[in-house]
Amino acid sequence: MIREDLGEEAIIVSTTEDTRGVHMTAAIETDRVPGASADMPAKSNDAWVYEEDDEAGVMEELTDVMLRHAVPEEVLDQMISCALVVGQQDPRGAMQGALNMLFRFKPLPQHKLSQPLLLVGPPGAGKTLAAAKLAARAAMNGQRVSVITTDTVRAGGVEQLEAFTRLMEIKLKKASSIKELKARIAESANADQIIIDSAGTNPFDTEAVKIIAKVIDADDMLPVMVLPAGIDAEESGEIAKIFSTVGVKQFMSTRLDVARRLGGLLAAAHMGGMSFADISRTAKVADGLVPLNTGRLTQLLMPRAEEVRMMKKAG
Repeated sequence: MIREDLGEEAIIVSTTEDTRGVHMTAAIETDRVPGASADMPAKSNDAWVYEEDDEAGVMEELTDVMLRHAVPEEVLDQMISCALVVGQQDPRGAMQGALNMLFRFKPLPQHKLSQPLLLVGPPGAGKTLAAAKLAARAAMNGQRVSVITTDTVRAGGVEQLEAFTRLMEIKLKKASSIKELKARIAESANADQIIIDSAGTNPFDTEAVKIIAKVIDADDMLPVMVLPAGIDAEESGEIAKIFSTVGVKQFMSTRLDVARRLGGLLAAAHMGGMSFADISRTAKVADGLVPLNTGRLTQLLMPRAEEVRMMKKAG
């Protein structure tokens, strides 16, 4: 019905449901509206320019951004609803306000940790490189670091991490069983941070999930899921949901330097009920990790909006 009235380019901005039925707000780009007047918002340099009270235009820009990032419909609807509640009059402010309402941000601690930090996630997510970055950050902060790997079966798994730890003059400890892992943790009692790199876990393999659950239960762990950016958003959400069942409450996103569609980040946080931790935007160990917050995530999702904001401020 909406497309019959507004054309094939129409998009649903928000939906609400009450006892009277379902209510929808729809919009289209104004340069496609027949008879659009000169004082209506126009598209310029791939970013919308709005009047101060143009709430519909702001919501349309947010919807367009999230569609470009392949954000799942359920998350998109909640983002729009929160943005409407926030009531910001520019897309960036609305996005940041909605993210702040919907999600939690909990960067990984850089001080002394009483718990071993265990990295878990699917194969190829970047756990080993993330472990090296965490170790490098702690070492540069003057902390005593212990690095343990349980990834002793995969070809080259130990060698890859050992190459990093050798440069930092950290002896890599290896554990091929729960008993050995407990022993390696006990040996590291004097360390300020204990970082554990686990073998890749297929989240859709029940037995594999049971194994990583036993690893998490080996000690009072701080488990953190490592998930690459740019993969299918629905699948990212399903993976996060499965890892959340074994006690993972926050996740780190990797490979943001080679990803352009970031809907998987929002889907993982939403479906897994997880907090955003740090992000990795480079393969260089020395450049390390960046704590994620609403401002940085907004910038990643809509970099053009920041350019427009700065242009307006300069003007």
